[in-house]
Amino acid sequence: MRLTKISEIRRRELRRAAFEVLQKEGMAGATLEKVATHAGASKGIVLHYFANKQELFEHAMREANASLKEAVVERLHGARTPLERLHAIIEANFEERFFQPSVCHAWLSLCAEVPREPQLARIQTIIHARMRSNLLSALTHILPAGECEAVALAITSLIDGLWLRLGLQSEGLTRDIALAQMRDYLVHRLPKTQD
Repeated sequence: MRLTKISEIRRRELRRAAFEVLQKEGMAGATLEKVATHAGASKGIVLHYFANKQELFEHAMREANASLKEAVVERLHGARTPLERLHAIIEANFEERFFQPSVCHAWLSLCAEVPREPQLARIQTIIHARMRSNLLSALTHILPAGECEAVALAITSLIDGLWLRLGLQSEGLTRDIALAQMRDYLVHRLPKTQD
């Protein structure tokens, strides 16, 4: 069994604290001082592990996306057919622990910085590539090859759009409504034999 270093534990705690502060404050209101207070540490401790605010929030974005990736992988392990794989990917993106107004707000705060922060842009590119790859691994067995890319993009856009809507206006949008929107799209887009 591998022992975890104290520094790794502390960095993880600070990344999680940073993401939790983002949920409450957004990027504009999130400061190193607020992260330190939330983590029960000093600003000096935060700066010992992270060079600056940008690096800390870059790592917070990685931490949040690692949790989502783990949820997708866990659901994919139980999927036996291409359609089950497709639904596993979609359902993981709308798990209750992720599809919350505060989490969506933090995600929006980070995404808003992507045009100005090359590291965040790089992470976002990786996230989109992973989503595309996962979707295509299922869609190539369901649709003609020439349709897979367009459907993968539509699914990704619908997921992002629902996250955006929840991040901006939380009233009325629930996980069940989001999943119903996804199912409605799939019913109309996939071959009838896949129902």
